[in-house]
Amino acid sequence: MAEMAIEVSHLVKRYKKHTAVDKISLNVNKGEIFGLIGPDGAGKSTVMKAVAGILKFDEGIIRVFDVNIDSERNAEKIKSRLGFMPQGLGLNLYPELSVEENINFFAHLRSVPKDRLSKWKRQLLDMTRLTPFRTRRMKNLSGGMKQKLGLVCTLIHEPELLILDEPTTGVDPVSRRDFWEILMHLLREKNVTALISTAYLDEAIRFNHLVLMFQGKMLAQGEPDEILKMVHGSSLELVATPHSIATDILSQVFQTEATGNRIRLFVEGKGFEEAKHTIEKILRENRIEIKDIYAREPELEDVFIALLKKEHPDSDSSPHPSFTHSPSIAPSFAHPPSVAIEAKKITKYFGKFCAVDNASFSVQKGKIFGLLGPNGAGKTTLIKMLCGIIPPTGGNATVAGVDIHHIKDVKERIGYMSQIFSLYLDLTVKENIKLYAGIYGLDKKETRMRLDWIIDMAGLEGHEEDLAGQLPMGIRQRLALGCALVHKPEVLFLDEPTSAVDPVGRRTFWDILLHLSRKERVTILVTTHYMMDAEHCDHLALMYAGKIIADGSPEKLKADVTIKAGTLLEISTNRLLFSLEVLEDTGFKGPALYGNKIHLLTHTPDEDIERIKSLFSEKKIEVKSISKYPLSMEDVFVYDITALEQEESYAV
Repeated sequence: MAEMAIEVSHLVKRYKKHTAVDKISLNVNKGEIFGLIGPDGAGKSTVMKAVAGILKFDEGIIRVFDVNIDSERNAEKIKSRLGFMPQGLGLNLYPELSVEENINFFAHLRSVPKDRLSKWKRQLLDMTRLTPFRTRRMKNLSGGMKQKLGLVCTLIHEPELLILDEPTTGVDPVSRRDFWEILMHLLREKNVTALISTAYLDEAIRFNHLVLMFQGKMLAQGEPDEILKMVHGSSLELVATPHSIATDILSQVFQTEATGNRIRLFVEGKGFEEAKHTIEKILRENRIEIKDIYAREPELEDVFIALLKKEHPDSDSSPHPSFTHSPSIAPSFAHPPSVAIEAKKITKYFGKFCAVDNASFSVQKGKIFGLLGPNGAGKTTLIKMLCGIIPPTGGNATVAGVDIHHIKDVKERIGYMSQIFSLYLDLTVKENIKLYAGIYGLDKKETRMRLDWIIDMAGLEGHEEDLAGQLPMGIRQRLALGCALVHKPEVLFLDEPTSAVDPVGRRTFWDILLHLSRKERVTILVTTHYMMDAEHCDHLALMYAGKIIADGSPEKLKADVTIKAGTLLEISTNRLLFSLEVLEDTGFKGPALYGNKIHLLTHTPDEDIERIKSLFSEKKIEVKSISKYPLSMEDVFVYDITALEQEESYAV
């Protein structure tokens, strides 16, 4: 029988009248990765802090390494054996200290012997690729680097138990993959136990066991494959025209998500052929042409949403925004230009540092333009220049036909939803909307009309008197979107709007954005680290080190990478990390973890499929599946950014 590292029984934690955790029970075996999965406000952080012994709880039992965590004295007994990394980029670090100074500080705090520190520190720095940055101050690191440094500082005393609270939220896809590869190698080599929370359901598939959480309660618990089987159904993807009408019709019946020119569906309770027949019949009756339809493996996100709708049909995370009773948001400015945003060699220096380097692009009216790039690429700086918040050092741009140097005119025509601050959390929903209406000079009649429109559009009915700070993240983001739209802007700027939003909230948010773009002709520029968001965009620009290195539609960017790097193979085995090592050692270029599978690009797919099967057979690795697979935007992002990082390392 497996030895237990953590035992939690009927855990309850209340904050005044609010129950943050409601009778959660779980057991974590030594040497396994256990995941807490759920949206912001699900109770994940509360459980983790209670297990770490830094938060008192109201009811239940917690045992860690056979120690009952029922007092501060007992909690102190196990703290030397665990490493805790809180949620937020670098929140366990000291901004003014360098990379190495932070590591040395935590080593001293944990009484790590100097002889052991030197070797282990060097190994961790090399593994995280932080060695060249050991003298750089923490505050000057990118988000991905901060998280890797945070992991190093958490690991420096070689803990037996790691507790990591959403370690990859706000981190770009390349850094996310790096983080997971580092973590999984360490867990295997050191036999460390890990309790990890995440809002990314593609990461959840890597855990040995997991709990799906929502509003402090458990939706499901078990191994990922067990949870995938909890909801019977089929996942399909199709291309149909007209795309928007097909999406609207199918979303009334099935769990639906539009991604680029494709529509993803989860049809509960039916096999593929039956689901396909049902979909074809519905679309044929509505005179919609299907150009392509094929099966996909159901994902944890499909199951999570299905379970959520079953257990919480009236939950705050599954609202139904309406556009039928609302006045149009059509901009009030006469004859808006066909090109909504045009940047010409726009540049920004902070001292000697070039944050944005000769960026040029244009966005057509009514289109969704995505700005992608790793942490520190210059995306937020570029948005702030286009919004008139900071002046450019060189170059120029126009927004809604107005030169960005005419700040007042620009601000009348744009809406801006920032990454950090968009709402006053101690004001109610209605008070926030009225405040923004006042800032933009709306009279009482206009304010009342816009208030009704925002409540309707964002699915906020019933929350009008709720404080913004008490809203779930998905609802809070829709309120922030409504406040940005209160004055009927022509152009909307959104800086990482779906970060930490649960799958249902994210899909609802994008339903609203697609309506604004397609029906109301609002132009949207959005930055994101979530690559499914990128699939929604009409056009994308990829930034790296302040420069735009690629741009085009999602389909064009995928086609460009296919030409450069070949066809994507998706590989599933019974020994994931060992399989990855074997591929790397045999000379395959750039194999990478993707959920519980390995993605590999090759110009000779058929030959390499047979070669990999033979290789894995020799190494006694069971091949569950190996097949050609369509490129995702995450594959494109990782390939392009990794290639540039390698070029830079060769130049040095």
